[in-house]
Amino acid sequence: MAEYDFIKMEKKLAKYLDEDRYAHTMGVMYTCAALAMVHGCALTQAQTAGLLHDCAKCIPNKKKLKMCSQHKIPVTEFEQTHPFLLHAKLGAYVAKAKYGVTDQEILSSITWHTTGKPDMTLLEKVLYLADYIEPSREEFPGLKELRRLAYEDLDQALLLGCRLTIEDMEERGVPVHTNTLQARDWLKGRNP
Repeated sequence: MAEYDFIKMEKKLAKYLDEDRYAHTMGVMYTCAALAMVHGCALTQAQTAGLLHDCAKCIPNKKKLKMCSQHKIPVTEFEQTHPFLLHAKLGAYVAKAKYGVTDQEILSSITWHTTGKPDMTLLEKVLYLADYIEPSREEFPGLKELRRLAYEDLDQALLLGCRLTIEDMEERGVPVHTNTLQARDWLKGRNP
């Protein structure tokens, strides 16, 4: 596994993120490290994924679409109409192109950190949950339980995270990404 210069990456990243996004990112990196230590995930991978997970978040939506087209990153019909979701796929590209990350596990975890997917790896689970529960995350119903579960049972925490996301989207009248629904169904099959 490659070693990455966190300080160099962090300084570069700080130029592209607003203050709130930067604080969130540091919280996700910290939470990834904590979850990695509890669940036996590679620490450097988890920290790198946490640091870079939102590296494309502050790119305007029109530019996200344009960059995906330029770099042949597949965009679904759903993502065309919800381009804010593209920061995950585009983030994996940016992590590789701008920050020199070649570890496919890290890139995959960045790709799936927003929607989740069926059959997630340990690192994908760690990043998905760290993004959800990091310390600066605004309180919402279920957050305390999600934080507790994340340190006890990753699959149960992921299932709860998917359920909370789906409920929130449905309450707001926002369509739920099919990957999130598939992740929930996959997790339900593992946790009857």
